[in-house]
Amino acid sequence: MPTQAEKAEAFRALHQGSEVLVVGNPWDVGSARILAHLGYAALSTTSAGLAFALGRRDGNVTRDEALANAKAIADATNLPVAADLENGYGHTTAEVAETIRLAAAAGLVGGSIEDASRDPAHPIYEFQQAVDRVAAAAAAARALPFPFTLVGRAENYLYGRPDLDDTIKRLQAYEAAGADVLFAPGVTDAEAIREVCAAVKKPVNVLTGFKGSEPLSVSELGALGVRRISIGSGFSRAAYTAFLHAAREVHDDGTFTFAERTMYMSELADLFGN
Repeated sequence: MPTQAEKAEAFRALHQGSEVLVVGNPWDVGSARILAHLGYAALSTTSAGLAFALGRRDGNVTRDEALANAKAIADATNLPVAADLENGYGHTTAEVAETIRLAAAAGLVGGSIEDASRDPAHPIYEFQQAVDRVAAAAAAARALPFPFTLVGRAENYLYGRPDLDDTIKRLQAYEAAGADVLFAPGVTDAEAIREVCAAVKKPVNVLTGFKGSEPLSVSELGALGVRRISIGSGFSRAAYTAFLHAAREVHDDGTFTFAERTMYMSELADLFGN
C-alpha cells in the first residue's frame, strides 16, 4: 500500500499529465473497489451518493459521517482518494480549515470546498466571504506534510444563478486564494466551458454524466481545455435506477427478467477480491 504522501504526489501529478483525468466517484467501499478494478487512476467521493445510500437528500450528511465514509474508501484501495467536502461543513473560515485537517487525518489527499451556503434565502456566499473560506482551506492544506489538492467550487449554476461572468470572477479569485483545481458544476455548454478554462491557469474540473448536460466526450472536453472530469452522483444514480427498475418489475409485474441483466455472484466476488 503506498503511503498517503505517495498517493498525494501521484494525485497531483495526474492533474499535470498529458491525458484528461477522469475521476471515479464512489459512494461506498464496494463501488470504490469496482472503480479501482476497472482501472480508474483516482477517486473522489460523492456527497449525494452517500446521502442516497443513507436514505437522505443531498446536503443532509454530517462531517463525521462523510469523513468516516471517505476513510473507509481510502483504506480500501491503493488509489489516491479525495472527497466532496461540500461547504466545509461550516460557515466560518475556522470550520473550513478544520475540515481540511480532518480530511487529511482520514487519509484523503484532496477535497473540494464550495461556495453554497445551504441558506435558501442566500444560497451562495457573498464574494469576499467565499474567497476567504477558500483561502483558509488553502492555508490549512499548505500546512500539511504532503500536497493536498484543493478544489475551489463556484456553485452559481446549481442554485439558479447562471451568471458566467460572476462564476469566472469567483474561480479566478479562488485560484488566487490558493485553490489547485477550479470547478463550476452545472456549466455544461461547450463555449462556456471553453471560456472558463481560458480564464484561469489552474486545472479545471467539469461535471458530466447527468440528464440535460451536453453529451461531450472525454476527448471533446479535453479539446475545450478541461483537465479533469468527474461524474458526481452519476454512477450511484445509475445503480439506483437499475435497482428501482428491477424492484418495480417484481412488485408490479410479478416477473424476474431483470436477473438476466445482472452479474453472477462469482463475478462480483472476483471484483471485490476477498
